[in-house]
Amino acid sequence: MRRVIAIGVMAVLLTCCAQKAEVENLADGSCSSAQAQLVDKHISGQIDALASKNWQSAFSYASESFQENIGLDQFTEIITSQYTMLIENQGFRFEKCAFADDKITQEVVVTSGSEDYYLTYRVSINGTKLGIEGAVVGMVDTPVTV
Repeated sequence: MRRVIAIGVMAVLLTCCAQKAEVENLADGSCSSAQAQLVDKHISGQIDALASKNWQSAFSYASESFQENIGLDQFTEIITSQYTMLIENQGFRFEKCAFADDKITQEVVVTSGSEDYYLTYRVSINGTKLGIEGAVVGMVDTPVTV
């Protein structure tokens, strides 16, 4: 039994160390594949929580500074009034990920109803912890055929 617990603890520690290295070694420019995976996992967690209407869980993915300034009730109101495409999404995909000015920018295309929405997420890093600062919404341009 001790061996199983020790193996579990080692797995958690190794995962934390790997994440720490990926988050600490950021330089301006495109995210590495491993960095993009960490960011994608973090944003996916929030989007999945929003789709389940698990507001507390979704709120936990926000940055510490966001949580200090915006309460859970206000967060829920913002999401339900301005980001319904995340609650009602039929899928999403990740596009470009970049790092500049101590922030990560991640582009996400969300399908909701018959529309594709282009969201640009700003993600901060506090030590080794990622936190979503916000997202700007736009529509994905549809090519026009003549």
